[in-house]
Amino acid sequence: MAGKISMGARREVVSAVTERYRSAKRAEKGQILDELCAMTGWHRKHAVRALRRRETVGPEEVEATRKRRRRYGATIKDALTALWEASDRVCGKRLKVMIPTLLPALEQHGRLQLGQLDRDRVLAISAATIDRLLVDVKIAASGGRRRRAGFYSAIRREVPIRTFNDWNSPVPGFCEVDMVAHGGTSVAGSFIQTLTMVDVATGWTECLPLLTREGSLVVEGSTAHRACSPGCCAAWTSTTIAPS
Repeated sequence: MAGKISMGARREVVSAVTERYRSAKRAEKGQILDELCAMTGWHRKHAVRALRRRETVGPEEVEATRKRRRRYGATIKDALTALWEASDRVCGKRLKVMIPTLLPALEQHGRLQLGQLDRDRVLAISAATIDRLLVDVKIAASGGRRRRAGFYSAIRREVPIRTFNDWNSPVPGFCEVDMVAHGGTSVAGSFIQTLTMVDVATGWTECLPLLTREGSLVVEGSTAHRACSPGCCAAWTSTTIAPS
């Protein structure tokens, strides 16, 4: 059963056992914790914190949860939005490694003016927190549409994506490949695509037109590129395809 109940059910379980846990003796508390961990799949330390977070307020003993103090406010979110736009709206993982380069540039041109504390927080922020803070910004930028998880998302999780910070000075021949859609504001139907191939070491870029987004055409275009540049692509044995 562990890990199979919803977050709402877990909160109800914690609410139900809190009073019993507080009034129990040491041995009984251990048993309650074991039962709670088995039911929710939590680590024992997390279970203890969850039980201690519950406070009794008011004469009717209404249960309330302590509100977590916000670490990143509007200033940090505005800064991340500016960095996200400057990076051409990349994902949090890519933006994280670009911030040390982008932030000084935006500050130099007067686009951002941060205090030292906020600046340190922006530089130390994690990729996951970046994505979390920019959720509503990304939804607004896409016209209010949320991205649907599906088969393509499953493929993306299986294929490792390298950022420019992960290559460790490769020799010429290792390329990043991306598809650029030319469908305007709609992706419905079939329309021309551009297969963009960038050599990581040299920055050499090739753009190949494709009539449609189709696997065999991508392979054909990649083969044609290798045939045109045999010296440059001799080491091309591992290609990262970045999702559009």
